[in-house]
This record gives sequence, C-alpha cells and structure tokens, in this order.
Amino acid sequence: MIPRDLALRALNSPNRRPGFAERYLENTFRQEPRLDGRDRAFAVHLVQGVLRWRLRLDWIIEQTVYFPFKEIEPPILNILRLALYQIFFMDRVPESAAVNEAVKQATAKGRRHLAGFVNGILRNICRRKDQITFPDAENDRVRYLSVFHSYPPWIVEKWIRELGIDSAESLLAAGNRIPDLIIRKNSLKVDRPGLIKRLEKEGIIAKKTSYSPDGIRTEGLGGPVNELSAFREGLFQVQDEAAQVCSHILCPKSGDSILDVCAGLGGKTTHLAELLRGKGRIVALDINHGRLVRLSKNSDRLGISCVNPVVADAGDDTSFLFNVSFDKILVDGPCSGLGVISRHPDGKWNKREDDVKELARLQARILDNAVTMLRQGGRLLYVTCTISRDENDQVIDDFLEKNRQMALMDLKKHIPSWGHDLIDDRGFFRTFPHIHGMDGFFGALFVKKE
Repeated sequence: MIPRDLALRALNSPNRRPGFAERYLENTFRQEPRLDGRDRAFAVHLVQGVLRWRLRLDWIIEQTVYFPFKEIEPPILNILRLALYQIFFMDRVPESAAVNEAVKQATAKGRRHLAGFVNGILRNICRRKDQITFPDAENDRVRYLSVFHSYPPWIVEKWIRELGIDSAESLLAAGNRIPDLIIRKNSLKVDRPGLIKRLEKEGIIAKKTSYSPDGIRTEGLGGPVNELSAFREGLFQVQDEAAQVCSHILCPKSGDSILDVCAGLGGKTTHLAELLRGKGRIVALDINHGRLVRLSKNSDRLGISCVNPVVADAGDDTSFLFNVSFDKILVDGPCSGLGVISRHPDGKWNKREDDVKELARLQARILDNAVTMLRQGGRLLYVTCTISRDENDQVIDDFLEKNRQMALMDLKKHIPSWGHDLIDDRGFFRTFPHIHGMDGFFGALFVKKE
C-alpha cells in the first residue's frame, strides 16, 4: 500500500473520536506487515502534518478556488491538503511529485473532472506560492494567529486571555513543532546510563532529559518503537518528561497503598510501581476495560506485579469497592489535552470551548469522590495535561472551598531540587511547551488533615 493512499484513508475515516487517525494507522500497520519503516513513518508524518496545519492549508485552498470552499467534497479536500502539506512543509518532496500523486488519487475516484480540478488548483498554488497572504495581523490579531498557526479561534482567544499575546503566540508555535520521542527507563531492570548505551547499540541517539531523572530524549528511530529489542525486553516505557515528573511529586514510599483513579493505559501507574520497587500495592481504576487490558500486558512486559486493575467509573462513588483507605491517590483527570497538542494535533479540532467547562465539572466530581478513599494524613495528587485555567486553577479553588479537610501543599517544599523551576508561585506544578520544552502539564498536591 502506498503511504500517501494510506494517509488519505486515515484522514477520510468517518470516526472523529480523539486519536482516530493514529489508531487507524496502527491497525493498518498490523494488517500490512510488509510496509517497511520508512513507508510507515511517511504515512504518519503526512497525517500528523495535515492535522497540524489543516486551517492554514484550507486558507490557501480557499484563496485559490473560484467557488465556495464548503462545496469541495471532503475526500477531494483531503487530497488537496495532503499535497499542499508536502509542497509547503516537506522540502525533500518535489512539488511535481506531490501534484502528480494527488492527481492519481483524484483519478482513482472515478470522475475525470476531479483530477483536472485537483491538478489545476495545485499547479496554480505552486505558481503563486510566494504570493500567499494571511489575515491582517494588526487589525485582526486573533484571526491572523488562528490561520497562520492553524488553531481554532477559541483556543487562540483563550490563550491570549490567560497568558497574554506574546506568550500565547509562542505557545501556538510550540504546539506545531514535531516533538521528540521521550522514554522513561524501567528502574527495575536498568539504570539510565545503561539504557542509553543499549539504545546507541540499536542506532538510537539518546540523551538525558533536562528534569526527570528517569527520562531519555531520543533521535534517529527508524521504525516502530515496539520493534526495538530494548522495548520488548521491558527496559523502557514511552512517556513524556512532564508526565514522568508527576510520579516523583506523589513520591511513593515502600509499602504504600496507592489508587490511580483514571489509570488509562498506565504510563503513570507503571512509573509509580517502579518507584515502589514492588514493595506496595497499586489499584489502577479506569472506566475502559480495553485500556486496562493493555495496561496489564504492559505491566507484564515491564516486570511489574503489584498493579491490580479495576473497571469502574471514577465519576461515581467507588468507595464501596474497597475496604481500606489509600495512603496516596493519583487523579489524572480527563481533560481537554490542550497541553499535548504537539503530540495529538487532532486535539485542536475535536474539542469545543463548552467541552472545557463540562470536563471541569467531571474533574470536580472525580476529586470529591477520591477524597472519601484517602486516609487521614494521606496525599492526593491532581494532574492534567492541559494548560486551561478552567480545568486547573479554578477546579482547585472550588475543590478546596468544598473539601475543608484537604490542605494544599507547596510543591517547592516537596519536589527534588531538579524540579524547582517547574513550580509556580502558588506551589503548583506547571509546564509549558514553549518554556520548558515538554508537554503542558498541571499538578496540585493535597494532604488530608489529621
């Protein structure tokens, strides 16, 4: 299967749930083992690129067509987007190759006039490539930033309101960078210098991360990460540096009983287990059975045996499931994901501003329920992968007002010295892609009063 055709199928998928294109490609790669690493990487690059720059690509198309943009059929629109992404953002792809392949894709639709339309539009754009204009930055700053950086206007307005114009623009740019692959050493099996040497033997450039003592920044991966022998042997887990820091904030101790309320695929769950070194117990709770199955398989790969998966809805009262209180609880709240747009660019388009407010209400319910399962003197860590104040600061303020038995802890006093730069004036853990070079995360630590 040709990578461009595979990318087009992924973009044309009727499923619009978060991560739909990524999952489509993963499933296809499993069904098409003959696809080599370069073809897979090219297909992923194309899909991610179109999702990352969709609004700017559409702006260019809209300036060129002589009829209303909304009349372009979605499959043809995606053919144009794919070609334009190659023309404007991939220097190694000749313009002629991008145009010719797009025409072939349009021809395959069985209507000859579509191929002529695609050919004419793309060649016209190539001729006037250096004459493309954008909205007036002086008279309509929001529209300019929205189109130029390819974000929905509501996100642009939100970030300007919360961060100011200069920081907002830097954040928009950072969200469009292709992120490095960050991994976390499995301290049960290897130390960081040993893993770096092992990766170098497999042709990977590996360097220590700036903050997390467990993290490694990698370059030069030529194929799927799960094909590395170091991965198959359970020597590491893929996890961004900001997410790694969260486990160190909760600071598990030998013998702790820990509840991971929204465990998901278990990135933080397994990290906590590694820090426990097998001397403790972790309950991984999630509403999705499939995710917990994958968590269990991943735990086996990493050599972890202290994690107990439980299927339940954290938005409901789940205290009846357990006959003990927990020493520590991690609430990795379901959120808008606005801090991880560089890794999941479709997150720009599948969220609305109303979703943020609804998610904040869900986060509040989960936090309130978690308090009932925490022992006196126990600690609760609230984490999100968003920079939205509605889901972070406001949720915390409302939570403290409602739960007077909970006290906010100043993380500057409870995080190792390597993490002090990641703590703000209120004692919150807060990272930004344009400042710290990692995902945008938020964290607040509480203690239940004796």
